[in-house]
Amino acid sequence: MSAFSEGVPCWADAALPDLAAGRRFYGELFGWTFEDQGEEFGHYTLAFRDGKAAAALMATPDPAMPTAWSIYFASSDATGAAARIGAAGGQVVFGPDKAGEAGVMVGAVDPGGSMFGVWQAGEHLGFEIIEQSGAFCWTENHTRDTAAVDPFYESVFGYRAEQIGDGEHFDYKVWAPAADPERQVAGRMKLGAGGPDAQPPAFRIYFGVDDCDSAAATVRRLGGRVTAEPTDSPFGRLAAVTDDQGAAFTVIDPGRTR
Repeated sequence: MSAFSEGVPCWADAALPDLAAGRRFYGELFGWTFEDQGEEFGHYTLAFRDGKAAAALMATPDPAMPTAWSIYFASSDATGAAARIGAAGGQVVFGPDKAGEAGVMVGAVDPGGSMFGVWQAGEHLGFEIIEQSGAFCWTENHTRDTAAVDPFYESVFGYRAEQIGDGEHFDYKVWAPAADPERQVAGRMKLGAGGPDAQPPAFRIYFGVDDCDSAAATVRRLGGRVTAEPTDSPFGRLAAVTDDQGAAFTVIDPGRTR
């Protein structure tokens, strides 16, 4: 059972060295309240906006683990998705693992190096609130190896991809699930050439805010960084930021478009 079609982003969580600091940061930034799932689940902490599940925070179990946000895509069959990931050239890092009665999860890396998750819902269906202030709005895969990544996701999730831009000066695609080809659920952006200080390949998660400039100022006040200043776009005013522990994400006010 799932509230989300195959391949639709259905959940997000952040792995952080200091879980208590994460609660303070995101509680103030997004107005989240929290519910610790207990020692049995490694103190995995659900985050709620207006009483609805919006995301989760977790303590990094290994110091070598990156401080980062992760996106999960829905699947009715996590085992089958894991098999498709391997067959299409990706790598399954863990799973399928059962998370109690909540569901089954898989962690994977695509051929371009971006990490993502697969979630087969049990009692936990995923997001209970989206596309609102303090909630998930969008995700996009920032990658350099589009020749490998594009067919990978089409094979794993059956996406229908639409090219945005000329593919040369601006190479961006939007993905729609096979079950609903008119619904755009995620994107893929081609990064420029790599280098020692280049942005690593990764999924970027967008969260809605009421005022992008105010949110960026709050990020700074709480010890985070603004890595791309607020700017207007056809989809809203947005800013790329990191929290006070280094996890990157984007804040967007979809009500303010250019």
